[in-house]
Amino acid sequence: TEVNHSDINFLFYVFVLNQTANRPKAELRADDRDIPVGGSVTLTCSVNPSSSGWKYFWYRGEKTSEPLTSQLSAGPIRVSEEGVYWCRGGRGEPVYYTEYSDSITIYKKVPNKAVVTLQPNWSEIYRGETITLRCEIKDGGDTEWEYEWRTNSSEKPSNQNELSIRSVSASHSGVYRCKGSENSSTYWSDPFNLTVSDKPQSVLTVSPSWLSAGASVTLNCSFKDQSAGWRFYWYKAVPDPPVNSYSYELLPGSSSGTEQDSYIVHGQTHTAEYACIAGRGDPVYYTYNSKSQFVWSADFHSSVSLTVSPDRAQHFTSDSVSLSCEGNSTEWRVRRLSPEDRDLSDCTTWGTMSGSTCKLNTNQLSDTVYWCESGSGEFSNAVNITIQDKDMILLSPARPVTEGDSVSLSCKLRRQTFDSTVFFYHNEKLIQNDTRWELNISAVSKSDEGFYKCQHSGQESAQSWMSVQAVSRPERSSFPVLLIVGLICGIVLIILLLLLYCYRPSKDTCFKRPIQSESSNTDQNEAQCNTCTSPQHGDVCLYESIKHSEDTEHVAGGYQEVTYSLLELKHFGKKYDSLLYAQDFSHNKGKKKKGGSSPAAADETVYSEVKPGSSLGV
Repeated sequence: TEVNHSDINFLFYVFVLNQTANRPKAELRADDRDIPVGGSVTLTCSVNPSSSGWKYFWYRGEKTSEPLTSQLSAGPIRVSEEGVYWCRGGRGEPVYYTEYSDSITIYKKVPNKAVVTLQPNWSEIYRGETITLRCEIKDGGDTEWEYEWRTNSSEKPSNQNELSIRSVSASHSGVYRCKGSENSSTYWSDPFNLTVSDKPQSVLTVSPSWLSAGASVTLNCSFKDQSAGWRFYWYKAVPDPPVNSYSYELLPGSSSGTEQDSYIVHGQTHTAEYACIAGRGDPVYYTYNSKSQFVWSADFHSSVSLTVSPDRAQHFTSDSVSLSCEGNSTEWRVRRLSPEDRDLSDCTTWGTMSGSTCKLNTNQLSDTVYWCESGSGEFSNAVNITIQDKDMILLSPARPVTEGDSVSLSCKLRRQTFDSTVFFYHNEKLIQNDTRWELNISAVSKSDEGFYKCQHSGQESAQSWMSVQAVSRPERSSFPVLLIVGLICGIVLIILLLLLYCYRPSKDTCFKRPIQSESSNTDQNEAQCNTCTSPQHGDVCLYESIKHSEDTEHVAGGYQEVTYSLLELKHFGKKYDSLLYAQDFSHNKGKKKKGGSSPAAADETVYSEVKPGSSLGV
């Protein structure tokens, strides 16, 4: 058959087109995209569908660049340089090439280490807080770096070094990793596990729950998994009966929170309700408020008080019990707190409120604390009342008794009378066992405070607490003591000044003091003021004449004793002369002869000379 050349050319063209359209594409894979420091990664090129005879050409950078090696390989190669890699296969002679593979970017690791950090650096993150995850490069990292994040959470991080999350939620929990790259890439950071917990609930405890007047109360605020960095805020409740709620006031010193998770209230005397909350960060993130806790005071106060009728702590279910609020208020609310479920409710729930009096529904068993709240925001004393269906109760005062008063506690049966021994216990210690159904304390003291109960014929009453209130004594003021001391000091000072004035002789004064012998009836004072006739000279003269008794029975021999004394006065002011004469007519020391007279020489004389110096007392 004759073959047309044009037909041959057409068939060849169709063959070439078919071969081009069916050219396979190479596939490039890498065992790692990051080249470790001093290491390499493995690249593998393949042709699909797989067949034998293929050799592979490797390229880095552009497809048009020269192959990496003139030696064709039939298997994988290892590379230690970062860059964009390609490959393609070829076989036959002339070489038939596949399509180029898709590119793979290989990064070379740098020694810088990437680390994911959390700001603020808290060990526990709670729902609603604001946090920042930061990718930090050791000895590197700046605005020219690019960052990459990986996480299994719902968050889609950007290529920035910081990942800020406002109002974090549980969906943000997960593992976060990052790395940085500039001319080369860091390793991926170690995984950072972020866990977002539910908002915590603060819990308040108070100690003691029942207090004595003026005692200190300690408040403690805590919550689960509590860590450092929290500040604590303390509140006191103020009743608002018209709207049946409370308002809360910050306690002194807690407006900015306290670092300590405890707070001491000094000198508390009334029943009070407290609450707390914790917060941290800026803006402050708060926990849930704690439930309110009460500190009970049984002491009676004249401003707001609660009275029970009948006045006892225990009642039968058949009794009629009324609670009355007293004080300067027109609006009242009677409330109670059940110790079992901590349920806080008012009289309208378990009784009937009429004005300031609440009549209890005693059909319901209870062991509950009751108190009044005034319209002015005050709490009354608290009373613990027990309503029970037992056949025996203890009759004890509902309110504290005053120290020194007489108190009577008694056992009461619902229907029958006592016909055998009645046992009374104080703090589980037996204190009386006889047929008397009363326990009388003539003068109650603080040691009598505590729990009491009674037993009879196998029956036992519930125990009740009897509180003993100390007698109030007025505080001693230091003011009267200081006043008395001041007056005494002033009087003593005045007396000293008067004495000084009286003993200071004035100018131109003559002093004359005769001293007479006890045995002599003759006045022998011979002192004269001869030099005091001229007061204008400013002289002060003192003459003293002393005559001693003569003892004629004890004069010895005939000698006499004479004493001379010289006194010099210092100058203290004006140059006035002073002169002092003293003449002493002493008794003879020698023995007098019988029937004779004492010689004149036996007299004892003392002469004193005062040299001119200054006037006395000037």
